[in-house]
Amino acid sequence: MERKKTKSRREFISSSARFGMVLALGGIGGLAFRKSTADQWVWQIDPFKCSWCGRCATHCVLNPSAVKCVHAYELCGYCDLCGGYLIPGHSDRSTAAENQLCPTAAIERKFIEEPYYEYKINESLCIGCAKCAEGCSAFGNGSLHLQIMHHLCVNCNECAIARVCPSDAIKRVKGSDPYLMKGDFTAGDGET
Repeated sequence: MERKKTKSRREFISSSARFGMVLALGGIGGLAFRKSTADQWVWQIDPFKCSWCGRCATHCVLNPSAVKCVHAYELCGYCDLCGGYLIPGHSDRSTAAENQLCPTAAIERKFIEEPYYEYKINESLCIGCAKCAEGCSAFGNGSLHLQIMHHLCVNCNECAIARVCPSDAIKRVKGSDPYLMKGDFTAGDGET
């Protein structure tokens, strides 16, 4: 015969108090974690100093790199002849693989209206090689540029890419404002 277990008033109050304490500690811990994330410093690339050397793709501790190309649409000219999308000496302004500068086809070209095209970055394909950023800066306005993506970055104490960056473009910025996007950012902003 099964005995039905009943809680005494003392047991009920005791277990309720423990549950409340665990809940309160969890809330305090969550707030502390949120505050420490916002107050911490994270690594980021200054797009005005970047020299597109390609080391972001090869020296990050992650494979593929946490550095990805981003696009400042407000700066983009939506050019048909995009220096960040088309390889120099391309045979045609088409989406054929032999005409694309990106080695992983991470840039998607979409027709908007004559003569405008939109260029979107497929982050999962981008390896952070900077070929598109260099091409965009050479023939355009540099709307394609590199950023360290913080949902991927492990925030190493000493960034492996920063150690080898020839232009000192990688620096610490506040975790509360972790991106230095062109358009939202001009040279000299976010100096540490």
